[in-house]
Amino acid sequence: MTEITAQPLTAGAFAPFGDVLELTDRDSLTINAGMCQRHHDLAQLDFGEGRAGISLFDGKARHFPYALDMVERHPLGSQAFIPMNGVPLLVSVCPDKDGAPGTPHAFIMRPDQAVNLHKGTWHGVLAPIAAQGLYAVVDRIGGGENLEEFRFADPVLVHPPSG
Repeated sequence: MTEITAQPLTAGAFAPFGDVLELTDRDSLTINAGMCQRHHDLAQLDFGEGRAGISLFDGKARHFPYALDMVERHPLGSQAFIPMNGVPLLVSVCPDKDGAPGTPHAFIMRPDQAVNLHKGTWHGVLAPIAAQGLYAVVDRIGGGENLEEFRFADPVLVHPPSG
């Protein structure tokens, strides 16, 4: 059985798979008479021929070690996950290798972060850590087949970060 250790989510490490949405000084500007800081244009949303939709995902708690047995991807549009109730999220992703998932990577998304998965990125299912999690999801609504699933012959065991 393959085993991996989840890593803290950083923009650099996650860049091949998508965008990390978090507070930065990049493209930041003060608005609302000085009472609000706008952190502008943090994700590359792609809905192809569809339109943007906002849904709520209410996911049951997962625990470590976590058995990653399936990944999916959305070939027609990006998909963003924005936490709404302060629960960290295990984000598992794989590079594409000839139309199938390559070596899995796992990240811990803090409650003050969000992710936008690029179009076609292999990723695990919603996995809130240790408590039920509520997430706003911004993704493509429209025609066409926008879901591909892949089941691993042997699950990948994901361990929490050390320390």
